[in-house]
Amino acid sequence: MDSTLAAISLLLFSLFSMVYASTIGVQYISKLLQIQERERAPPSFQVAAARGVLHRLLPSHSSAFEFRIISKEKCGGEGACFIINNHPSSYKSGAPEILISGVTGVEVLAGLHWYLKYWCGSHISWQKTGGAQLFSIPPLGSLPPVQDGGILVQRPIPWNYYQNAVTSSYTFAWWDWERWEQEIDWMALQGINLPLAFTGQETIWRKVFQKFNITNSDLDDFFGGPAFLAWSRMGNLHGWGGPLPESWFDGQLTLQKKILARMYELGMTPVLPAFSGNVPAAFKDMFPSAKITRLGNWFSVKRNPKWCCTYLLDATDPLFIEIGRTFIEEQLKEYGRTSHIYNCDTFDENTPPVDDPGYISSLGAAIFSGMQSGDDNAMWLMQGWLFSYDPFWRPPQMKALLHSVPLGKLVVLDLYAEVKPIWISSEQFYGVPYIWCMLHNFAGNIEMYGILDAIASGPIEALTSENSTMVGIGMSMEGIEQNPIVYDLMSEMAFQHKKVDVKAWIELYIARRYGRSSALIRDAWNILYHTIYNCTDEAYDKNRDVIVAFPDVNPSLISSPLEMYPHNGKPTSRRAVLREKTNAYEQPHLWYSTSEVIKALELFIASGNELSASNTYSYDLVDLTRQSLAKYANELFLKIIDAYKFKDVDKVTSLSQKFLDLVEDMDTLLACHDGFLLGPWLESAKQLAQNEEEEKQFEWNARTQITMWFDNTEEEASLLRDYGNKYWSGLLRDYYGPRAAIYFKILIESVENGEDFKLDKWRREWIKLTNNWQSSRKLFPVKSSGNAVSISRSLYNKYLRSES
Repeated sequence: MDSTLAAISLLLFSLFSMVYASTIGVQYISKLLQIQERERAPPSFQVAAARGVLHRLLPSHSSAFEFRIISKEKCGGEGACFIINNHPSSYKSGAPEILISGVTGVEVLAGLHWYLKYWCGSHISWQKTGGAQLFSIPPLGSLPPVQDGGILVQRPIPWNYYQNAVTSSYTFAWWDWERWEQEIDWMALQGINLPLAFTGQETIWRKVFQKFNITNSDLDDFFGGPAFLAWSRMGNLHGWGGPLPESWFDGQLTLQKKILARMYELGMTPVLPAFSGNVPAAFKDMFPSAKITRLGNWFSVKRNPKWCCTYLLDATDPLFIEIGRTFIEEQLKEYGRTSHIYNCDTFDENTPPVDDPGYISSLGAAIFSGMQSGDDNAMWLMQGWLFSYDPFWRPPQMKALLHSVPLGKLVVLDLYAEVKPIWISSEQFYGVPYIWCMLHNFAGNIEMYGILDAIASGPIEALTSENSTMVGIGMSMEGIEQNPIVYDLMSEMAFQHKKVDVKAWIELYIARRYGRSSALIRDAWNILYHTIYNCTDEAYDKNRDVIVAFPDVNPSLISSPLEMYPHNGKPTSRRAVLREKTNAYEQPHLWYSTSEVIKALELFIASGNELSASNTYSYDLVDLTRQSLAKYANELFLKIIDAYKFKDVDKVTSLSQKFLDLVEDMDTLLACHDGFLLGPWLESAKQLAQNEEEEKQFEWNARTQITMWFDNTEEEASLLRDYGNKYWSGLLRDYYGPRAAIYFKILIESVENGEDFKLDKWRREWIKLTNNWQSSRKLFPVKSSGNAVSISRSLYNKYLRSES
């Protein structure tokens, strides 16, 4: 590729000054790191697993690489590394060309990825976001050599964490082993060595509770359905979407064993779950003297006891440690080994009953004792989300929890550090080790969004700060398979010792992602870098676009017309910001000039002749067109409301039809790429079923999570409606469009009859539509169709040309 030399020079500039940046936090966890090093899979196992990844990724070049496992001493310091060398036998015909060495199989594969990125100009992404761009790799026998002395890249910090407690439901819910194998491959290539491993735990829980005389039938309304297990595990709900069929328990446990085996083979450190206090209702009857609290309502419409208000065993009750120990022991018995790190989030959206620091300290100590009693070397990994959103956790309470565990035995995930870093305000978590995490995504919503500058600098600032207790870097998104540029950069930060020059990095990213570059596409990405990927307003980016999160509100409460609004003190486009008079609905998030982004879209479309053969380009083009049209739809909706307030029935009618046409057109656009289809989500759910009844249940789970989410009445929608919304072809045409049509129909009737908007009628009709859609068995395509370039161009001309 044309920019290879530039990439190498940029790389070398960073590498010459790389020294392992051990922090105080790393010293605290050093004992566990030593234990894990001793317990790793043998080098031959790790090399074999790494070669398996290479064969699946690049079978044509399997013979071109040799892999070796080396000791940390070879890295020239305390930390793990990978080393890329020209193979000593590369001059021989048919011999390996490149030798990659690493401390574990993960480092070896991260080194492979680094070489493919910066010497061969390739790109590796999730399949849904365009997949891998490998055609830039030279043929066998012609791989570019590295410099004679080789390349050594050392981790600045030991751990590279991955996942969120709810990713298992928003993304992984329906995965089989084939899809899990692809993800573990991707994880290893990105250098991830600390992933959550939560699959199949319900089977372990059944065995645990049986020891306390709780039957399997007692647990039928304890576990959530397949798409809602994350929240039943956290004690937010119970029974919703269930009960789980017997086949689920067996299949998921088998799957978990495959997942763990592969992670261990590669040298990863999978994080297992621990007991948080969540117990079934039958437990209270079995142990009437136990300290059990019934928690408050978590988003259920009418506090329905069928799924709300779960039971929490107080951590100070002797049964807590007993159950905690039994759960750890059962996992060890079933899986045969552990990495000694356990996740527990007792207080995630469950506030303690009293704020006395002494009581909170006793809770924390008991929670950890439950882990340690089952594993002497246990370490507690805790999400720090509670410190971001719950005002209960003031400094005294926070210190009490963090200091309740021996130093080095608790690690906190600074879950939202790219926007609201807690490490700064808490003086590095009051001396407790932590992992700097990027949250980025909520509920797997599809929205082009990111803060590239914060990602490129934040981890380095934390790492090099005075008395740093940072021990890792991580990605804690709720859903994956979106915004590939964000995750590409974030993954690379696990190996960066200095802040990254984002502008220069993006220029290389463009050439790698598409296999080539051009002035047009570079100009487009420069705009995107300074707009979409430069969100600095610190707002939560939950997608509330009108199409996918239609306002359930009387139109008289929505402000209109759309006003000119200052952006950073200066006027921007007419579409700068949407505002409303009340808090009756959550306004769409808009942090950039949409006219500038439309200019980027123009440049993308103009690059179509040169890049149309690239699947990665097609994904980005569809996504950018979708993003532009979605924001246009938000404005169009406000124009409809404006016409309604002026009682202009003709304009309301014509603009409403234009909105509905736009939804149909967007559905056609999204159908152009496999990454934007409803069909695969539904079909993957059904494929896990063993019979027709399970098919119906699993499909209902899949449909419900992305629409109503939780319970509703005939006139009151779920409080979590549209939280899991998706821009997927099939969903727009079959659900979002018809829902909007109901609202517009009642809006027009209101103007024609001179009546107030009939909000109750709207709610009854769209809730009925939603509940019927949840139970539907309609099939949707699982393969894309249509030409992304021509359809994007057509929709740009139809809706956006006059807006730029």
